[in-house]
Formats: sequence, structure tokens, C-alpha cells
Amino acid sequence: MRKLGYAVLSGLFLLTLSACTSPKKVPYLKDAETIPAELLAQSQSVVSPVIVPGDLLNIDVSSINMPAVAVFNKGRYVNEEGEIVAMPHNTANASSSPVESYTEYYLVDNNGDIEFPVIGKIHVAGLTKKDLAQKIVDAIYPKYVNDRPAVDIRLMNFRVTVAGAVRSPGVYQSRNERMTFLEAISMAGDLDIKGDRENILLYRTNADGTREVHRLNIHDKDFLMSPYFTLQQNDYIYVEPNGSMRQNAWQLNPAVGATITIVGGLSSVASLVIGIVNLTKK
Repeated sequence: MRKLGYAVLSGLFLLTLSACTSPKKVPYLKDAETIPAELLAQSQSVVSPVIVPGDLLNIDVSSINMPAVAVFNKGRYVNEEGEIVAMPHNTANASSSPVESYTEYYLVDNNGDIEFPVIGKIHVAGLTKKDLAQKIVDAIYPKYVNDRPAVDIRLMNFRVTVAGAVRSPGVYQSRNERMTFLEAISMAGDLDIKGDRENILLYRTNADGTREVHRLNIHDKDFLMSPYFTLQQNDYIYVEPNGSMRQNAWQLNPAVGATITIVGGLSSVASLVIGIVNLTKK
């Protein structure tokens, strides 16, 4: 019996050790302070987002002669008094989401196009906001207006999804149209202690419809200079569980579990019978 007890305790001890995460694999960007400053300066930290199908754009055209460009602003028109007014919204069936309820936004279709007032269809996929703004200016001036307009474009759906071994999985939106990997996982409440920091999945859809899948190691300091450190809109991040979490998630087949329960019960009964027999012998 004593040997059996030692065996059980040893097994529990080994199981506890296997469930622990190595402290060396917990920190992010280990030894990042050793990266030379000139090398960090070479990595581009601010990247202009590229428009892709499914994006939601807010495009504002302005000029010193606003009535002349009012027609190029979706949902705007000039009334009989010469005032620029907005078309009324149908709020009866409006969504609770502030983005979805505004009809003046432009949804980039599956072909990468938007339908722009007066100009018509414009192919926007693959362009940066600056490129698209110039494209709209060239289409308007001087063909339709005498004064060069200004075009401001905002990306209304810059968001990323974070799932897996994080504290608060979800979809997180950026208001300034940019987000780094570290910002995304901070929004998700940080990685769980059992999240695998050396094997994180990044899933990305490009402007031309092609898809990329990459494995990230945020334990490595060189990740700071990776082209995937700065995220793009609609990126999907999945943090895989490490070995200890996968081991804890292992489950017995129900039939095997039932068999073990029965055997355990029979063992208890046998022990009771043996104890009674020993008492009667005394």
C-alpha cells in the first residue's frame, strides 16, 4: 500500500509539472532592448491601410464653393434656398450600430468598386486613402467645378478579431485607422498564461482577394520589425493553447470513464469486505 501511495503522489507531482508554463516562454519580445536603434528606425511603424472589398468608407468633398460640390457628397443636396442639407434618414428600422445606420457611407463591393455620385463607378480596391482622394479630385476638377476640391476619406471599419487563449476574445475597432499586434491583444485583455506565444496564427485577406496565413512568435524580439507587427483591417488573430492547456483539455471516452467508475466502486467494495474479514479473524 505504501508503494502504491508513493506512485500516486509521484504521478500527481509529474502532472502538476506538466501543467506549468516555462517562465522563459511567458515574456513578450525578450531582450528587445538589445535591438540597435538604427535597425528599429528602418522598420516602418505607420502603414497606410489599403482599401479592400467589404470596407466601409466615409468620403467628404469640400471646397471654397460648397454648393458646387454638395452633389458629390452622398446624402447631401442643395435646396431651393441654396442651402446644403442632408437627406432625411429612415430611423424606423435603423440598426443600433452607429456605423450601419448611416446611409452616406460607401460599401466597397466584391469587385472592389463603389458607386460615386455623378462620377459613377470607381475602382477603389488596392488603393490607399491618399490615392483614392487624388483619383476623385482628378475626376471632379476641372470637369465639373472651377475650384479644386479637397477630399477627406475615413475608413469606418478598421477592426481586427482576436480569439483563442486570450482573456476577452472579440472584435476590436480602431478609431485612428491603425493598430499594432500588441495593441490588439491589449484590447483583448492580454494573452492567457497558457497561450502559446511562439505559435500565434494571423489570417489576412488582401485587396486582390488573396489570403495569407502566418505563424507569429512574439517571444522573439525580432517580431518588432516584422511586417505583421502592424495589423491591417479585418485581420484575424488566433492564439493557440500551449501544451499544458491542450493536455488539460484531454477527455476520456464516456465508455472508458464509466468503466473506471465501476472498477473504482468494485475496488471500494472489495476493500470493505477485506477489512471486515480481517476484523473477524481478530
